Amino acid sequence: MSAVLPADLFEAEQRTLVALQEALASKRRGRWQITWKFEGLRLLGPALRLATALKESGRSLLLAWPDAGAAALAKRDGPELAECCVDLMQLQRDPAWAQRGDLLLIASAQPSDYDTVEAICNQWMEPVVLLNGRLEDAAVGIGSVARTRRRGFLSTWQSAFHLEPFLQGALMQERLKEWELFRLDPAGYRWVQQFEARPDQEQIDDALSSSADGLRQTLGAMDRFIDDLRG
Repeated sequence: MSAVLPADLFEAEQRTLVALQEALASKRRGRWQITWKFEGLRLLGPALRLATALKESGRSLLLAWPDAGAAALAKRDGPELAECCVDLMQLQRDPAWAQRGDLLLIASAQPSDYDTVEAICNQWMEPVVLLNGRLEDAAVGIGSVARTRRRGFLSTWQSAFHLEPFLQGALMQERLKEWELFRLDPAGYRWVQQFEARPDQEQIDDALSSSADGLRQTLGAMDRFIDDLRG
């Protein structure tokens, strides 16, 4: 059976929760990534809803933001989670946080947060989830620093859920399964191909191109068949 994309953000959030809970159950101290790559997405609301759902399921957690200002906004908009919202510098300054037994959600971490996030994760005793984070810096994309990071800390993360719409289609991965590629047609998204690992841009382009060629051939054959029936 072909994969099906979520109908909207709220369905994506529900499926993310299921996928993340499955991932968390699979290993004791995993490092997981959740990516909702929607244009213009404001992460605060979805992050608070995910944290609330995890807390209601019995998880003790912290929701960490890159700076004190972002943490303050989260406390304002999610007062029921106020005691769970912290900033990264708080966690780095006091190693005692790492011993509390909390699941750690890190929201919106950027390349400038790389060293801080790595230091926190190296001490953290429970699973860590990177929510819409981007730790890899394009500015150090080549050279020894980039290679060391990719082989080291960056290689320790696994995708729990990934949803990325783009101009020609969408890419999705969930529940520790394969990556699913969809093509955007006038009638909506159509499943194209499955990949064992995340496909690069060349693989995506090749699959979409081959799929479009196959569709044109199929439609052409159908047109000829209908013409034959008409005599």
